[in-house]
Amino acid sequence: MSGAIGILGYDAYLPAYRLGNDSGVRGNRVVASFDEDATTMAVEAGRDLLERDGGAPVALWWASTTPPYLDKTNAVAVHAALRLPGAVPAADLVGSARSTFAGIRAALATGGLVVAADVRVGKPGSLDEKAGGDGAAALLLGEGEAVADVLGVAGDSLEVLDRWRDPQSSTGEQWEERFGFEQYAELVRAVAARLLDAAGLAEADHVVVTSGNAGITKRAGALVKGTVSTTSSPIGFSGAADPLLGLAAALDVAEPGQTILVLSAVDGCDALLLRATPALVRRRSARPVAVQLDQGRTVPYPTYLSWRGLLERELPRRPEPDRPAGPPSARAGAWKFGLNGSRCTSCGFLHLPPLRVCRGCSAVDRMEPVPAADLTGRVATFTIDRLAFSPSPPVVDVVVDFEGGGRTTLEVADADPERVGVGSDVRLVFRRLFTAGNVHNYFWKAQVR
Repeated sequence: MSGAIGILGYDAYLPAYRLGNDSGVRGNRVVASFDEDATTMAVEAGRDLLERDGGAPVALWWASTTPPYLDKTNAVAVHAALRLPGAVPAADLVGSARSTFAGIRAALATGGLVVAADVRVGKPGSLDEKAGGDGAAALLLGEGEAVADVLGVAGDSLEVLDRWRDPQSSTGEQWEERFGFEQYAELVRAVAARLLDAAGLAEADHVVVTSGNAGITKRAGALVKGTVSTTSSPIGFSGAADPLLGLAAALDVAEPGQTILVLSAVDGCDALLLRATPALVRRRSARPVAVQLDQGRTVPYPTYLSWRGLLERELPRRPEPDRPAGPPSARAGAWKFGLNGSRCTSCGFLHLPPLRVCRGCSAVDRMEPVPAADLTGRVATFTIDRLAFSPSPPVVDVVVDFEGGGRTTLEVADADPERVGVGSDVRLVFRRLFTAGNVHNYFWKAQVR
């Protein structure tokens, strides 16, 4: 690339659920549904961004501390669901919240899409449970009309035993808060000062300080104070998603010309300094982080614990699903991940899933692919199954008639039987149908709007 690389767009995604008062957690603890993980939430953060701000990125970097798979690239499922060309490289950056800045640094050199997502699990009553959060955010970098110019990036590494997790465990551990604060505090100040000095600034207008150490985020304003605002993660510590969610919340409110300094204190300190451009006003995210945070519905604490595998509940006495197999998944990959249907070029009939023989005119092999994931539709009919095998019964299935033609049957995401009816408007979301034999069966579900 020959021109300057800037921030072309951003987006954030917060799941619909919040922990109820029976959990003892105060505030709106954001909770991913049982069928969401770091892959599905990354798709949700990235799809609207790419649709709004341009075509395919030159690369995809996916960051998470809670990867659904090891020994398999999770980013390729995100790549497939976003319908990116095969020539676009996709790679995982996993292990700690610092992985996100590794993706940012790579994208600053070449351009690309950086997506970070996490499902943070804590032991019942722990700080991770009370002060964590699940979510995802995406940042598109490249040449062109930027919503924010990059003024600089900096960082220092530090080996410190502040937060860690055994690879075989779903919950992590943390040292005493004061110890981590003492290790990070001066480093945060030093990295911020170095980056601001290099840009010729005394201070930034908006400062975002994120960290897995609560002492750092609680005293963010005492470490580095912004002229307009000083904030931390909007949903509590969200792992790899933390710095991007904080940045998204700042971009939601920043005015043209204002500067944004993002600091992430994890095994060192990384920093990114931006200046908002006039383009930001007309190209902000359509779903501000603050608005998403205020929305949501309550999930009972026992249900949440069962979703995370921390409480074993009696499931409906029905056969468990079979493990998805590789060959049929590969053959139907364009439908399974990209939700590509086929439209007959002779009569225009839209087939979901795709077919070779037209149901309308019986023409053979006269089809063109049609991406259906971004279509909207209405419920033609539905069923409520309270006995089907599911971690969160009842299962609601709907037959959807899509705008412009096409009909198919889908499961409802975040199902509330009281909200589903004939004629209900739906959009499609990428979710996990089930997991069997340690294989995640990803597909699309209908979400009632």
